[in-house]
Amino acid sequence: MNHEQPIIVGLDIGTTKIAAIAGRKNEYGKLEILGFGRANSNGVKHGQVLNIDETIKAIQMALDNCYSSNPNLEIGEVYVGIAGHHIKSLQTRGDIVRQNTDEEITRREIDQLIADQYKTYIPAGDQIIDVIPQEFTVDNFQNIPNPIGYGGVKVGANFHIITGDKNAIRNINRAVEKSNLHTKDLVLQPLASAAAVMGQEDLEAGVAIVDIGGGTTDLAVFYEGILKHTAVIPFGGENITNDIKTGLGVLKTQAEQMKVQFGSALSNEAKANAYITIPGLRGMPAKEISVKNLANIIQARMSEIMDFVSYHLKQVGLDNRMLNGGIVLTGGGSQLRHLIQLTEYITGLNARIGYPTEHLAAGHIEELAKPTYSTCIGLILKGYSDYEHNRKEFEKEFRKVDVPENLKKAEVQQEEALSQEMLQQERVRNRRGKDFWGKFKDGIIDLFKEEEDQKL
Repeated sequence: MNHEQPIIVGLDIGTTKIAAIAGRKNEYGKLEILGFGRANSNGVKHGQVLNIDETIKAIQMALDNCYSSNPNLEIGEVYVGIAGHHIKSLQTRGDIVRQNTDEEITRREIDQLIADQYKTYIPAGDQIIDVIPQEFTVDNFQNIPNPIGYGGVKVGANFHIITGDKNAIRNINRAVEKSNLHTKDLVLQPLASAAAVMGQEDLEAGVAIVDIGGGTTDLAVFYEGILKHTAVIPFGGENITNDIKTGLGVLKTQAEQMKVQFGSALSNEAKANAYITIPGLRGMPAKEISVKNLANIIQARMSEIMDFVSYHLKQVGLDNRMLNGGIVLTGGGSQLRHLIQLTEYITGLNARIGYPTEHLAAGHIEELAKPTYSTCIGLILKGYSDYEHNRKEFEKEFRKVDVPENLKKAEVQQEEALSQEMLQQERVRNRRGKDFWGKFKDGIIDLFKEEEDQKL
């Protein structure tokens, strides 16, 4: 067991569910899940915390479930995802002329360059969540991924700045703190999901990660190893459920059940003569619902979501065959039947489902490999990136906690004992594989040290 690593907890506060997952990297650099809990979410709409009390109850239930999966855990600090239609992104440019040109460029100078971007003018009522360097330049040399160690007079970069509404950020922060937790960092959800489902090859080939959640669909676009665009589209699985409820005159729970069990994103694929029987309310006659009609409703809303995705790709000039890695669908809504075909038809790009198994250790329960948990697992990876790059303070002593039996596969296949040589190769590969978060993020400011927050 590898107890020299911290245990990091991701908290995904979603519109339909709240998930808390605790993980630690093993000696191969893969995540072992040490605790897992989820709860239904009531206080969140379109990715924004509206009812703080309801959200606290749901966070506490998810935490209780996490503790019951592993009573040895102690959870104090969490990495939290943020989404919602208030999220905006802008591109900026920053340069510094170096004082000491006899020396190579240092980490401190790059940190300074990034910190300066936090002074960018943004509209009143918004707050910078993240500053992500894209490509750097040193003097006349462009497209430098990491300028540390270069020599030169002037160093600069293009930046992707992500902003959010101050009140929305404060509501998340309050719900977390009133649940007796501390927010270690707030992370944009599409970036967390991307970290969980993407490998290095995807990053270089160019992909659009589309995370279809309950209340929002989150988008992150990468091209030539650089984050090009992020967006939050204010529609998700809840909207489809509500459309079914209204369109077919059924209860919300029935609509959700029909969507999951019989739903399809392509009405052409639905059987024309298949019907679902819904029991009538209080002595009313039962209802016959056509599977074809159900698919028509789902396809209409899903097409709208995919039109938004196409629109965003056009905006950044990456719509026509530029993304060799295509579209990676993840999140709970990605499990709809025939969604890959609909996505390919509307966007003209190849599509596949992204599962958060890219960085998970073998032998975990199947529930954890569902696209629903991509954001949560990505949040843990973000924490590891901070730890490995000394971006945040972590405890010096790490507690000994093992993977509980209930989170391991029931029929644990005897894994082949890895030879020392293979183990060494795996370690080297992990060192070499560029860190997803390190690539996009090398300086972060604590969001919550604002004066107005002190007064709460």
